[in-house]
Amino acid sequence: MAEQDEVQRVRERIEELRRLIHYHDYRYYVLNQPEIPDAEYDRLFQELRALEEKYPQLVTPDSPTQRIGGIVADGFAPVEHKVAMLSLDNAYSAEELREFEQRMQRLLPGEVFEYVTEPKIDGLGVALLYEKGVLVRGATRGDGRVGEEVTNNLKTIRTIPLVLRGGLKDLKVLEVRGEVYMGRKAFERLNHQLEDAGEPTFANPRNAAAGSVRQKDSSITARRPLDIFIYQVSYAEPFPFKTHWESLEQLKTAGFKVNPLARLCRDMEAVIRACQELEAKRETLDYDADGVVVKVNPLDQQRRLGATTHHPRWAIAYKFPARQAVTKVLRIEVQVGKTGALTPVAHLQPVEVGGVTVSRASLHNEDEVLRKDVRIGDWVVVERAGDVIPQVAQVILKRRTADVKKFVMPKTCPVCGAAASRPEGEAVTRCTNASCPAQLKERLLHFGSRKAMDIEHLGEAVVDQLVDKGLVRDFADLYHLDVKTLADLERLAEKSAANLYHAIQGSRARGLGRLLYALGIRYVGEKAARVLAQRYGSMDRLLKADEEEIAGIYGIGPTIARSLRQWIAQKENVKLIERLRKAGVTMEEEGAGPEEQPLRGMTLVFTGGLESLTRDEAQELVMRLGGKVTSPVSKKTTYVVVGRDPGSKYDEARRLGVKILDEAAFKKLVGL
Repeated sequence: MAEQDEVQRVRERIEELRRLIHYHDYRYYVLNQPEIPDAEYDRLFQELRALEEKYPQLVTPDSPTQRIGGIVADGFAPVEHKVAMLSLDNAYSAEELREFEQRMQRLLPGEVFEYVTEPKIDGLGVALLYEKGVLVRGATRGDGRVGEEVTNNLKTIRTIPLVLRGGLKDLKVLEVRGEVYMGRKAFERLNHQLEDAGEPTFANPRNAAAGSVRQKDSSITARRPLDIFIYQVSYAEPFPFKTHWESLEQLKTAGFKVNPLARLCRDMEAVIRACQELEAKRETLDYDADGVVVKVNPLDQQRRLGATTHHPRWAIAYKFPARQAVTKVLRIEVQVGKTGALTPVAHLQPVEVGGVTVSRASLHNEDEVLRKDVRIGDWVVVERAGDVIPQVAQVILKRRTADVKKFVMPKTCPVCGAAASRPEGEAVTRCTNASCPAQLKERLLHFGSRKAMDIEHLGEAVVDQLVDKGLVRDFADLYHLDVKTLADLERLAEKSAANLYHAIQGSRARGLGRLLYALGIRYVGEKAARVLAQRYGSMDRLLKADEEEIAGIYGIGPTIARSLRQWIAQKENVKLIERLRKAGVTMEEEGAGPEEQPLRGMTLVFTGGLESLTRDEAQELVMRLGGKVTSPVSKKTTYVVVGRDPGSKYDEARRLGVKILDEAAFKKLVGL
């Protein structure tokens, strides 16, 4: 009885914590009006997570802890929308908007129309389904009638409420439509992060939003800066609204983020003014908007106007004029980015596009140049993508002359002369030389970062001077700097110079794992570097390993193995390793190596909390000893390690007859 009372007490506390967190999420993410400090919010969240870990039977899909992602989908299940997500007809002028109204007047003679205008966000359309106020499904637009189920990914977007507030929470069923987008500044930050990690970047915010929502691993979506505006109630049981404007107001009360630039317009002339005002603001918005959606406000009129198979008759998209101009390609040059990406750039005859003089435009990659067939001497249409980034939209073939020249991607880096490589299946060609001057500054900052060699005080101002003055040409040069040389740098006093010197010297002993990550080898992230260091134990053994052997290591795979071998195959990189070795940088990982692999061929699964080790420590130990760690339990699982408060994996292991180890037995297995 006492145990039941305790569970009931915990259930009530969990429900109270969820209510508070949902409320503060709404205040913070939707209203931008937080009521409590971040530390207090974190305390509430940590208390909820701790209680749910202790009482997993009390976890529910609408809990705030379920936003964090981590579920990997095998594929996206098809979802049929409650109401078809149709396209919109377009208008490109005030006159065409008036014609839109005239068409409706012919269908509903004598009636007067009121409208709502909203920015047309360039993102990914989704439908969210709620049952009794709880989010149960999220889906992409798809073909308008059938989309893809991406519920777990959409749950990671903080501005999507998991539970509703106000009157809408009592509806039996509610389906709403929205546009997932990525703000321009957030998009730029994301591309910088991807570039730093050596991963492909996105061409524009819309692609970034769509690609993020359709990730198989929801933990990746959770790390992407996504947002959403909800713009319509498409279905409800019962349907409580009479006008579209009323539904927007109720959506806000329920906790949804509705675009604050939506306007109620009494007639078509007010609509035209609203479109002109929004067009004037488009460059100041933090998101891409390519027009204005105009909707008839009374829902009864919407119903009677109906729809074609393509678009509703009661709504239209007023499209902003394209920011385009015609100019000539003078030459195409290749720039080298900080991660070694070779990017063709068109140098243009200067032309004004949307109030800005444009003289260069990115051509992105070799495939894009070939697809658009851009040649030196061509006349082209240039536009500012997202009103910011100039790009070549198309070639004017009618103006092509016989003396134009085709572009050929170079086989060597135009900056350092090292080999340029384009991995199979990828669009980007890259310089393979880690010491290429074009990449050096950013690589030095990564080399000294906290999770790499952890060189405190090695910031941008110092790195800029070290490279610009020719004092550092590769990573190894850092270890030959003395206090006097560092003290001669601007804004670096002798004490600061001494601190930096000692930080550099102290980084020699970080170990092989940190060094591999610090070298900035494409695809070799922090985890992969740690796995390689544990498996081989020394740089010499790793250098001798072939691609097939490396690819067979659990947690590595063919992409990382291929990239690593390509990096090692470059003589400049081998010379760099030897220079680092001569500078005293440790090339071994303590307590690791192929001679200590007692768990080779074994697969372990963990469930529940361990007393003497964190989950990460235990998993790293297994990988160091040659074993694999997986999440699902199967007949191929060697052991399931059970800690306190185990979950369903324990029951599954018993059902399949998989051997179960408690913490003591696990520690004995790994030699602790």
